[in-house]
Amino acid sequence: MKLIVITAALLCLMGQATVSLGQQISREELLFLTPEWKGERFADGRPKVPDAILKRMKRVTQEEAWSVLKGENYKYQFTGEWQTINPDSVLVGRALTATFMPGRPDVHKVTDDKGHTKDGRVKSQNAWPIDMLVKGDVYVVDQFGMHEDGPTIGDNLGNSIYAKTGNGIVYEGAVRDVAGLKEIGGFTSYFRSYHPSHHNPEGNLNTTLVGINRPTRIGKVMVMPGDVVLGRDGGVCFIPPHLAEKVVKTSEIIRLRDMFGHLRLREQKYTPGQIDSRWSDDIEKDFSQWLNAHVSELPVPKEQIQDYLKTRTW
Repeated sequence: MKLIVITAALLCLMGQATVSLGQQISREELLFLTPEWKGERFADGRPKVPDAILKRMKRVTQEEAWSVLKGENYKYQFTGEWQTINPDSVLVGRALTATFMPGRPDVHKVTDDKGHTKDGRVKSQNAWPIDMLVKGDVYVVDQFGMHEDGPTIGDNLGNSIYAKTGNGIVYEGAVRDVAGLKEIGGFTSYFRSYHPSHHNPEGNLNTTLVGINRPTRIGKVMVMPGDVVLGRDGGVCFIPPHLAEKVVKTSEIIRLRDMFGHLRLREQKYTPGQIDSRWSDDIEKDFSQWLNAHVSELPVPKEQIQDYLKTRTW
């Protein structure tokens, strides 16, 4: 009896509904698939990149992120050509993934059977992963491009997602109720199409949930649960957790060097050729002195600039 109580308590702490466990990856498998991540994890094994890194990620451009990932031999982390909600905002968070496939009655039925509550009710499958979302997550869904009779996200679930995460979605398929979704402040989202229909109307099983927090595909990207989502400027980049800090630091250094270079060009202290090419020792020394003189005024945390200066010899 004591073991049953402890097990139930652990499930509550993990924030997982019992219905989701059949679709969800095991902690052991997720640890196996994300060995490069050495930091904190959620109870189910999903990597938990620190909030401080997510906050700094919001100023990273797609070009900066893509360049770092390509240099690490991650060639397929960016996908574009999205429709968007709040296109002028930046979407950053930790991926919680869900995978749907074309509806198949036998698989759908046994999946639903796992969702029966004590009173015999079944909660819709598309709500199961949403129940698991927490603050800072981004709901990343492979809906296999389903359009008519495909949308699982409308303004009701959109409000629930935003309340739980403070974020929006990346959705490989169609959404509905776009007008209502646009009314949710901060619901910055990326989706493939819009259609006013519903995913499973009147007993027609168009979609079936087959995976929660498993590797999934968005565009040409393999997305892992816990990847850092960077959505901006019409595109989405999925950054492996162990590379998130490197992406942020590289972006900050580029930002500072650009600020310094543009300033010196306006002052006509250096020529465009000097700034565009590898900097001389004199320019690098000038840059270090400029950082020291303006450390409290620059758009990069003071602590990060001080750490950066510790590694420099000028």
